Amino acid sequence: MNSNLITGNNPSLRMDFPDPDVIFVDGVYYMISTTMHFLPGGQILRSYDLIHWEHAAYVFDELDGTPSQKLEGDGYVYGKGMWAASLRYHEGMFYVVFVCNDTWKTYLYRSPKIDGPWVKSEISGFYHDCSLLFDDDGRIYIVYGNTKIYLTELDAELKGPKEGGLHRLIVEDVEKPRLGYEGSHLYKINGRYYLFLIHSLADQWRRVEACFSSDSLDGEFVGGDILNDDMGFRNSGVAQGGIVCGVDGAWNGLLFQDSGAVGRIPVIVPVSWEKDRPVMGIDGKVPHEISLPSSRPEYEYAPLYGSDDFKYGFAWKTEKDDGEWRREFGCFGFRSFWQFNHEPDLDLVERDEASGTVWITTDKLSLNLNHARNTLTQRMMYPGCGASVCIDGAFLKDGDCAGLSAFQGDYCWVGIEKKDGKLYAVMVAHKSTEGPWDLSPVAGETIEALPLQGEKIEVRMQVLFADEKDQAVCQVKQNGEWVDIGKPHKLRFRLDHFTGTRFGLFCYSQKETGGKAGFSEFRYEKGQV
Repeated sequence: MNSNLITGNNPSLRMDFPDPDVIFVDGVYYMISTTMHFLPGGQILRSYDLIHWEHAAYVFDELDGTPSQKLEGDGYVYGKGMWAASLRYHEGMFYVVFVCNDTWKTYLYRSPKIDGPWVKSEISGFYHDCSLLFDDDGRIYIVYGNTKIYLTELDAELKGPKEGGLHRLIVEDVEKPRLGYEGSHLYKINGRYYLFLIHSLADQWRRVEACFSSDSLDGEFVGGDILNDDMGFRNSGVAQGGIVCGVDGAWNGLLFQDSGAVGRIPVIVPVSWEKDRPVMGIDGKVPHEISLPSSRPEYEYAPLYGSDDFKYGFAWKTEKDDGEWRREFGCFGFRSFWQFNHEPDLDLVERDEASGTVWITTDKLSLNLNHARNTLTQRMMYPGCGASVCIDGAFLKDGDCAGLSAFQGDYCWVGIEKKDGKLYAVMVAHKSTEGPWDLSPVAGETIEALPLQGEKIEVRMQVLFADEKDQAVCQVKQNGEWVDIGKPHKLRFRLDHFTGTRFGLFCYSQKETGGKAGFSEFRYEKGQV
């Protein structure tokens, strides 16, 4: 028996990390996934066994700082921002490349160290779901597209297409109205080129993984579907992501599966080879349990979620040029399991070290939760999870709302609203009536409001994703006991946010700006609740 063997379950991570790309460098796996509108962005995770992961770095704190990226006025970039990055390592340098679907630019970041600092540049053009390839002869290529997949040679500085360089259509998938080929991942393995793609079955919506290969980049790419399995879950196929040769030469794919309101969860798929052809899964199926060798089997991973007393032992807005400090407090000085909903304005956010309170102040009017600036979020976890927090409403103004949310397009929240000079404990629910890509402009509905005794309240949210529940229940603490408020709220994965549901701490104003709310004693409850 291999003493370095680690056993885990599929899907792994149990959280929203879509469109993964993975590499293996000096005994360490690194994974990047889509972070959309959340900032800091370009989160990179680290693992020694491909099963367990921890935060390693954020690539960027901001992109272009546009008004929409800052959630100023009515602008927003929900469902846009950073999509489907390619992570590569070449001659001592890490590379991250991705497109931003609100600026329509292609961004390139590079660093000799995974924890940065990362240097930003742009590649001229827009390359959807792109993948970089550094070939053995020193030439560099980018593969990209939707339905029609193109290969373009880049110049040596990675500034844009090489003049006179190779540019060609590799494959196309014009008969799949639901989803044609995209999610490109290109590799050179044992002298042959392999292009991995995702698309949908022609007769139904179901993600499947395909692969095409060629002995040269100007030759014909041949292949087809190599994985069509849903693991018995909602007819939801497993597809899109990278493959990697890791510890002890083991080959695996790291793909994802749509998992309802919790988001898109990574799945580990064994890869074997038959006469230069990749074979995914075991007898065409993704195993529910997987055992893999580890380069550090005794390693203890830092969690990707967590409770927070907001007492960190250093002053607010402290900046330290220390890699370990950046890893632990990489979210603008907050613990790295937090991310803001858009680029934050830190002049409106204050952390009181002594009391362990985070204060969020408003500077604009917002019709609903989607437009609340400086919302602090954490991923939720399958099959269920919960969170609670203490809210101080002493400095709210009339029309202000502050609380703990199930943050997505069809959100709900529990917290405090100030109305006609009085504070109320409220549960608010919102269900979009817009198309799947469109953010709803209407306000949420107050399901229940209770007069608040005093200025502080403890609130709690319990969320169940198992058995296709996708449901949130809100509670308030009364006389030391948790009491339900409002009614259970149905959560949906929608394309307006295009991300899994998160916990969010927020404050927004409906009538007058300048109010603020305090948040303390955040507690994360792991597991089915």
